[in-house]
Amino acid sequence: MDKKYLPFFLPIRSVIFILVFVIGALAAGKAVADISNWWTVVATIVNFFVIAMLVIIAKNCGMSFGELINYEKGATKVSQVVIVVIITFVVGVTGMYLAGFICYGVIPYMAPMMVEPVPKMVAIIIVILLPISAAIAEDGLYLGIGVNYINNKWAAILVPAFFYALQHCFIPTLFDARYIIYRFISFLPLTVVYSWYYQKKRNPIPIMIGHAAIDALTAMTILATSIIPGFYEQMV
Repeated sequence: MDKKYLPFFLPIRSVIFILVFVIGALAAGKAVADISNWWTVVATIVNFFVIAMLVIIAKNCGMSFGELINYEKGATKVSQVVIVVIITFVVGVTGMYLAGFICYGVIPYMAPMMVEPVPKMVAIIIVILLPISAAIAEDGLYLGIGVNYINNKWAAILVPAFFYALQHCFIPTLFDARYIIYRFISFLPLTVVYSWYYQKKRNPIPIMIGHAAIDALTAMTILATSIIPGFYEQMV
């Protein structure tokens, strides 16, 4: 496989999420919005699919997945991880608050479907699998394939960041313009920062850890709404 074509894979997660939610809703005989609380399950399954895809792509390009994302054993310092985790939470929360204010006129705003309860066992499994799989799949795709293989310096930041943020508009998929804009604005600042940092440092590990940490917070919130009676109603 010619490496110059790798960035063409960047839209794939957005396409997959739209297809899965639309087909899933049709199969269940429900509206797309009615299955939105299962987004964590869909995301986790898609994550493992994308990881497998990236491993195959790397192999076809004559390298390992580690080489695709520029992983170097022992290259990460604790201070780097701490800084990126702090940046992740500050920029991530700020982006969410800004988007909520712009789109809904509310600070803080939490999209209700993002923390809807699911069966308890599902919530427990998601806490374990979602954060790690999301970090590997998303950062492997948008940083490893996007930032690494787009030649123009600024395009290598902005194009992967755009698709990185765009995919969140369809997790879950809801055909509501305000919701889609809200999700895009929420994540764009952080995806730009991630792309810029990765281009500068070429080290995915601090980003993956920060990414996994903020996703773990979301997963634990869903676990709480799933096991504590009335907690979801208090949040929304």
